[in-house]
Amino acid sequence: MSDVLLDPNAIEACVEKIAGEISARSRARGESPIIVSIRRGGDLVTERLVPRLTNAMGKSPLVGAVDITLYRDDAATALPNPRIGPSHLPGSIDKKWIILIDDVISTGRTIRAALDALLDFGRPRSVELAVLVDRGGRELPIQPDYVGLKTEVDRAQRVEVMTKRRGPAAGDEEPWAILVPPNPTPSHPGERKP
Repeated sequence: MSDVLLDPNAIEACVEKIAGEISARSRARGESPIIVSIRRGGDLVTERLVPRLTNAMGKSPLVGAVDITLYRDDAATALPNPRIGPSHLPGSIDKKWIILIDDVISTGRTIRAALDALLDFGRPRSVELAVLVDRGGRELPIQPDYVGLKTEVDRAQRVEVMTKRRGPAAGDEEPWAILVPPNPTPSHPGERKP
């Protein structure tokens, strides 16, 4: 059985917190960041973050996305049939302030891949990271600048951010962050999982 880390209201509060921190930094810097979603997990967070940033900053930030499939250090072994999506950035990123957006950070390898993908498009002045959930377990020296929820999760467990449909309309999906327990493995061949 999965445990709920963040229900829809808690996710909205986390996104609001992140938007407030980014807009405060934007005012202090006197510039707006370019928001770059890491496909696919960052897309859900970005969809909820951008309207709040627009409201807080008084203008809509430029938004892009990067697909990291071919930049993963385990692409050859973990992805026998990779689904490669498009990457797009709103113009040049040279000398710009970029904020990468993802749903969950653990080892840091996804973020390393996103940085490699981003650098293929140019040389930003600075890159920051915003995540909905920091679950711990870093293998690389990468830390988020903006975090909705920080928690420690056992390596055998996963944190998933997903949507659940609550009605027939296009916007009738609510986000949930859940903690997925490890799959129990049978101790004897033919033994059923509980």
